[in-house]
Amino acid sequence: MDSICHRGLTVLFMLSSAAGVVFSQPMAGFDTSRAPDERSLEAKFDAAIKAEDMRSWMKDLSSHAHHVGSKYDEKNAAYIASLFRSWGYDTRVEEFSVLFPTPKTRLLELTAPVTYRAGLTEPPIPGDTTSGQTAEQLPLYNCYSCDGDVAGQLVYVNFGVPKDYEELDRRGIDVKGKIVIARYGGSWRGIKPKVAAEHGASGCIIFSDPRDDGYFEGDVYPRGAYRSEFGGQRGSVADMPLYAGDPLTPFVGATKNAKRLPLKEARTLTSIPVLPISYGDALPLLRALGGPVAPAEWRGALPITYHLGPGPATVHLKVEFSWDMVPIRDVIATLKGSGQPDEWIIRGNHHDAWVYGAGDPLSGLVSMMEEARGVGLLAGRGWHPKRTIVYCAWDGEEPGLLGSTEWVETHADELSGKAAVYINSDGNGRGFFSAGGSHTLEKFVNQVAREVADPESHVSVSERLKAVQILRATVPERKVLRERADLRIGALGSGSDFTPFLQHLGIASLNIGYGGENGGGSYHSVYDSFDHFTRFGDPGFVYGVTQAQTAGRIVLRLADAEVVPFDFEDFTETIALYVQEVMKLADDMRDETDELNRKIRDKTFDVSADPTETWITPKAENPVPYIDFSPLQNALALLKRSTSLYCDAWKTTVAAGGALTAEKARSLDRLFMDFERSLTTKQGLPGRPWYVHQIYAPGRYTGYGVKTLPGVREAIETKNWKEAGEQIVIAAGTLEHAAGLIDGGTSLLKQ
Repeated sequence: MDSICHRGLTVLFMLSSAAGVVFSQPMAGFDTSRAPDERSLEAKFDAAIKAEDMRSWMKDLSSHAHHVGSKYDEKNAAYIASLFRSWGYDTRVEEFSVLFPTPKTRLLELTAPVTYRAGLTEPPIPGDTTSGQTAEQLPLYNCYSCDGDVAGQLVYVNFGVPKDYEELDRRGIDVKGKIVIARYGGSWRGIKPKVAAEHGASGCIIFSDPRDDGYFEGDVYPRGAYRSEFGGQRGSVADMPLYAGDPLTPFVGATKNAKRLPLKEARTLTSIPVLPISYGDALPLLRALGGPVAPAEWRGALPITYHLGPGPATVHLKVEFSWDMVPIRDVIATLKGSGQPDEWIIRGNHHDAWVYGAGDPLSGLVSMMEEARGVGLLAGRGWHPKRTIVYCAWDGEEPGLLGSTEWVETHADELSGKAAVYINSDGNGRGFFSAGGSHTLEKFVNQVAREVADPESHVSVSERLKAVQILRATVPERKVLRERADLRIGALGSGSDFTPFLQHLGIASLNIGYGGENGGGSYHSVYDSFDHFTRFGDPGFVYGVTQAQTAGRIVLRLADAEVVPFDFEDFTETIALYVQEVMKLADDMRDETDELNRKIRDKTFDVSADPTETWITPKAENPVPYIDFSPLQNALALLKRSTSLYCDAWKTTVAAGGALTAEKARSLDRLFMDFERSLTTKQGLPGRPWYVHQIYAPGRYTGYGVKTLPGVREAIETKNWKEAGEQIVIAAGTLEHAAGLIDGGTSLLKQ
């Protein structure tokens, strides 16, 4: 059983469900008298959830292309708003004006040693009813690529991340003045042109390799779920690790009269032209490459030998855009709290898509809508949430989290004072539960996951997830999984609408969903359609129902709890792991550098066994200096002590049967809300002040992927030793501040 030191009030409640889930955990945030009523409310909520609603809404919303600025994007927003109003929500549509370029010219030609002109089209597929609506569809392109007309030799760069260029350097291959071709995967797509430009490339092509996203994985669409020969992947290539949202209005909402940057000063636009292509269009280009054979791990599944180049393949790449300002529309639906209306539980999923968006985002959106309908039905029958619930259907997520970011920036002061938790979802599908977010909510999410039944296995979604994690784990990992009461939730990087809440304002956040058994290659293509999703994504919308039941419980409990169910134990344990990781990172880099320098000195550096390859022996590197981690270690010790004292105070007061007055509960709520804010700094991270959270941030060169203790970790990774020392002190100060807030909670409990 979990520790009862955390989470507000607790009660032990035993109940066996027909689905085989046993509720035997304390209900976080609720006292003994109210917990049965809460469970009864949730049972009524579950009974209201209907798969038929989700299917109907998805069919309507995905019937036309509804990208940002399109007429159907506007119609969908109005339709969603009308539904929320019919369910009893105070609903408004907030509009912002954002930069959204669309392509005027797209040209890719192989000019030597043979000629080929890329088709750059996704043909209609029989049985996919919307794929033939070509007049409405945005063509294959990368949003926020700069205009460009370039020609040059081609170089294959694998995933196009920094370590791939290190591999090319070892082979003496320089991309300066050349056009690189990278496959999707390994990082967020916007990192690929960023790194290519830093190495002097003049252009970047990104293709979907069938090994990662096509016939190597399974039958292609329409026979199977996977990406077909000429299916492509649209997407943004904005440098979102600098800042999210509208490129012209960093830090301020993109309202009608907002002050905007000149286009040439928008830092998140690429500096070289970029174009995505299908593997059908990539094959002639890669076939024409010469040079060394690519390393084994770089080889995809196309029927060729993968070479690196440069040349003899030369290509001509030209892209040109209409740099338009377009409206985006966020749907904001509010159910006002009856007890603490100035504490907000915010729930969001975006509604815009690159084309039809059945899987991304509508599978998540329609589940959230059904969840909201169920909550509204409870309110219509006389129930009133204690805290205010705000449902948000965001626009403009696909180009760069535009709708959520502009809303957060516009309402930053109010949100800083009122937002307790933000819960996000995006696409949803058949498979396993996943959760990431603030580790102060880890115990709470685990409890909810133990009480939701998986529709296929009929055990809890937590138990099913734990089983597959144990199956896939190493032997040491299995031991930890079996012994630890809670499953770890992931840390959040970026890639969806939680980013501005968590990493810009310091609002505790969760990102949840189901998937893993809904394989396919429809992502960001015209084939992300109702027909594809209902065949391969979640037939019957059974996991849409499960997602609604899961997120609904999270929202209802957060809205009704006596005290918001935050916990410091799992958070502190997680921070300890992060501190160990950055210390080990420095030690490993020191050992690797010393070993490299020894090999160079002893002339035993390992070169390729292939005599046809040119290898460059690397230069000796400066030794990794001693790094003083003591400020961080001391701060961690203080955090552990504060957490322990808080737990002791909880056990000897509230958990032992002591009273928690309404005034004291509100004070604890305020402390819990401020706790996530305490993990931020005014100056933000080095070189990217928009990101203020000192524990979680997207990596500069990972994009979606998270960097924990990001200031410290990235300074070490880039061998900026002076900055590493400075960031250790800043991170330590952040943890000390957090420990001080926990001490305030301890004092409050002892009063």
